[in-house]
Amino acid sequence: MSAGAVERPERDRPLIVAADRLMQHHPGHRVEVIGSQILVSPLRDGPHAVALTELMLRFMEAGLHDGGSALLQGIGLWLPTGAEDYAIPDLSLVDADYTDRHAENNCYDPGCFRLVLEVTSENHLTDLRTKVAAYAEAKIPVYVVVDREHQRLHVFTEPVGDTYVNHHAHAPGEMAALPDSVGAEVALDVAAVLEAGSRLRPAGHMTGGAEVW
Repeated sequence: MSAGAVERPERDRPLIVAADRLMQHHPGHRVEVIGSQILVSPLRDGPHAVALTELMLRFMEAGLHDGGSALLQGIGLWLPTGAEDYAIPDLSLVDADYTDRHAENNCYDPGCFRLVLEVTSENHLTDLRTKVAAYAEAKIPVYVVVDREHQRLHVFTEPVGDTYVNHHAHAPGEMAALPDSVGAEVALDVAAVLEAGSRLRPAGHMTGGAEVW
C-alpha cells in the first residue's frame, strides 16, 4: 500500500478500532495487533529507557542516523500476519525514505525496516516467541531482543517463513556483532547493554507475557 492509499472505513477495521480505544483508556501502554489478537503491554520502567538510550548511542556512533537511514522509537510496523496486524517495536532502524512507505493505521511497510529491537519488560515471552514469528513473516532482516529476564542479548537473522534460520543468544562478556545488512559495522557490548537495563525487583516478583484482549 502506497503513501497515497486510502485507509479502510472503521467497520472494516474492528480490531484496530478496539486497539485505539484501549490506548485511550490506558495511556502509556503499548497496544498492538498480532495474529489477529490485541496485545496490551504495561508501562516500561526507567532502566528500559536507559537500555534504549545506550543502544541508540551505539547505532548513532556507527553512523546509522546520518541521512541514509534513521533510528526511530515506537514507529508502527504493518505486519502480513493478519488483515489488521501491526507491531510497535521499541527501536527500529529504517531506510531514510520510510515516509514514502506508509501502509495503514500510521504504520509503515516492513520492506523499509533494516532492523527491529525489543527490550523486554513484563512481556519477555511475547518478544521471544510471538514477535519472532511475526517479524520473520514480515521478513525483517535482523531482530534483536535484550532479554533482561535471562540476561541475554538475542540476535535473529535470515527470516524464513515464521522463523529465523540464525539465532545467537549472547551472554555478558561477549560482543554481539550485527550483520552488514544494517548498513555499518556494529558490535554491541552485551554486558553494557544489560547493565544499562538492569532493575531491582521485589521479592516474589513474577513476569509473564503481554495481556491478550
